[in-house]
Amino acid sequence: MEPDLFTAAAEERQEKDPSSSPLAVRMRPRVLDEVVGQQHLLKPGSPMRRLVDLASEGGGGPAGPSSVILWGPPGTGKTTLAYVVSKATNKRFVELSAITAGVKEVRSVIEGARRASGGYGKETVLFLDEIHRFSKAQQDSLLPAVENRWVTLIAATTENPYFSIISPLLSRSLLLTLESLTDDDLRSLLRRALTEERGLGGAVTLPEDSEAHLLRIAGGDARRALTALEAAAGAALSKGEAEITLVTVEETVDRAAVAYDRDGDQHYDVASALIKSIRGSDVDAALHYLARMIDAGEDPRFIARRLMISASEDIGLADPMALPLAVAAAQAVAMIGFPEAALTLSHATIALALAPKSNAATTAISGALEDVKKGIAGAVPPHLRDGHYKGAAKLGHAQGYIYPHDVPGGIAAQEYAPEGIQGKQYYEPTRYGAEARYADVAEMVRGRLRGGSS
Repeated sequence: MEPDLFTAAAEERQEKDPSSSPLAVRMRPRVLDEVVGQQHLLKPGSPMRRLVDLASEGGGGPAGPSSVILWGPPGTGKTTLAYVVSKATNKRFVELSAITAGVKEVRSVIEGARRASGGYGKETVLFLDEIHRFSKAQQDSLLPAVENRWVTLIAATTENPYFSIISPLLSRSLLLTLESLTDDDLRSLLRRALTEERGLGGAVTLPEDSEAHLLRIAGGDARRALTALEAAAGAALSKGEAEITLVTVEETVDRAAVAYDRDGDQHYDVASALIKSIRGSDVDAALHYLARMIDAGEDPRFIARRLMISASEDIGLADPMALPLAVAAAQAVAMIGFPEAALTLSHATIALALAPKSNAATTAISGALEDVKKGIAGAVPPHLRDGHYKGAAKLGHAQGYIYPHDVPGGIAAQEYAPEGIQGKQYYEPTRYGAEARYADVAEMVRGRLRGGSS
């Protein structure tokens, strides 16, 4: 039997005993005008508004999208928008979760849709949650239904669809991006939940300081905000209090949930922000992003690898000890693990953030690689070639080479670069930190190397 979403029986149970459902379910918007946030998707004439309007009018065809992918963080309204469509439409509405469903369930729904369309003229809306969890083969099984409009697919994902959804399905779908809810969005939702009968019905009040803490806890997630409110309200009522005090909120929910997932966009976004904060020498911002990664359970070895890269990419010879420090941190992290590894990562992050910065080593190798890829790679000068094998002398290899240790100062004025590279300066040192010394040395050495030949 197909798992119909929001069945009549479930709705009847909720109407008879609203308190049996979580507050987040009870407060789920029934029409688009009750949806908070996502106004960029809900304005008149927008694809989502048109989809709901067409559904409520029983329309479809070329004017309506055959497949919609909703992409956004948790708690931003993906399931809510699907629910609004289900309330507005006279079509069959079926839900599948990619966590539990497989190809068999998908084919069953599609076959049911074909029967309903052919036998009863009733179209089907398929809401597929967590579509990014479907394998390529499972996503492939959706293509005929979407292509032939046997179903109107509404798929939800928290992961970047360009990486997690196959191209054929993506090209046949309208991609709608949902944004994290603002504090104003969540404040409106909390206040509605406090007063409406289907919510808490005015049983408790929420002072401003408690509301502010709930907003911090929510982190832009409506479901998390309502869940925390419900828990805090229950705790207050159990103590015989009609006001949700800040103490009650802190006792009920003892921490703010950080938006971060180890395998999705947040993983890369926060890691990028960490490195860019180190590059920008903002030690406090760097520590914030480091804390978010640690709190979310990120692999400490991944963090340590990023710090090692930063030490060469952004600091280089401005502080020659940055790389050894980062390498030592990586070795320590691998040996001790969390929670103590947090101290080591903090040590390294602070040192790198406050170190003088230079990307001269980065631009030097980039320039050299660019020339090599262009084919600017002349023959190695004969006097630099290997002369340790029989017959090398007859070929002129290593002939005329000046051994630098035999020259006062240890710098021999001879040509080292191949033809086409002579005179190129890939390394352009800065005057920051210790690299000022390297800049002086590079200038002196280049002058002596090109001062003559012998």
